[in-house]
Amino acid sequence: MIRKIIEINEEKCNGCGACAQACHEGAIGMVNGKAKLLRDDYCDGLGDCLPACPTGAITFVEREAAAYDEQAVLENKKKKAQPAAHGGCPGHQLRRMDRAAPVSGAPAAPAPSQLGQWPCQIKLVPINAPYFEGAKLLIAADCTAFAYANLHQEFMRGKITLVGCPKLDSVDYSEKLTAILRQNDIRSVTVVRMEVPCCGGLELAAKKALQESGKFIPWQVVTISVDGRILD
Repeated sequence: MIRKIIEINEEKCNGCGACAQACHEGAIGMVNGKAKLLRDDYCDGLGDCLPACPTGAITFVEREAAAYDEQAVLENKKKKAQPAAHGGCPGHQLRRMDRAAPVSGAPAAPAPSQLGQWPCQIKLVPINAPYFEGAKLLIAADCTAFAYANLHQEFMRGKITLVGCPKLDSVDYSEKLTAILRQNDIRSVTVVRMEVPCCGGLELAAKKALQESGKFIPWQVVTISVDGRILD
């Protein structure tokens, strides 16, 4: 049947996951860091996900699609009921990490901060800040400094650090990052993100900026698990 249904523009999607949370029918999921319409028959066409999208990646189209199946939606909700009690989004699921008790004795000397400039939030940093010239750039998700204890020594040392969270800021950082890469002599880019799907927006923004900068800049992506391990 021909009916009104949502369409997601992958290029505009920043991977924040807001639409997936707003969709009460479970029609939208996060796949490889991008929002995706999982099943046509889960989408009722009412568009609760539209106002949740910060980048305008979701629109209505009229096309051939399976009819909305309320029974299938209810059955799907039942299957997800247990995880939903602990947060439907993987980034919201409650977890407790058991850490080893500190060894008694003299306290270790505090490690010095490796933050080399201020401000460090992507939204606040000036595009033509003088410290960008000849810099090695670290683009890090907000949570990484708390999840990975040695972030300062292993990743921030000797770099200019920019931090952000595409889910909480509800912005696409790619335009500003592109301008920073184009207008400054950046020597390398390291992206450090969390394993949760919403962090895919930060990685995608950095990759888009690298592509649109018109420059060849060495880069790498490092993923941190919620319990503080380097995954790749």
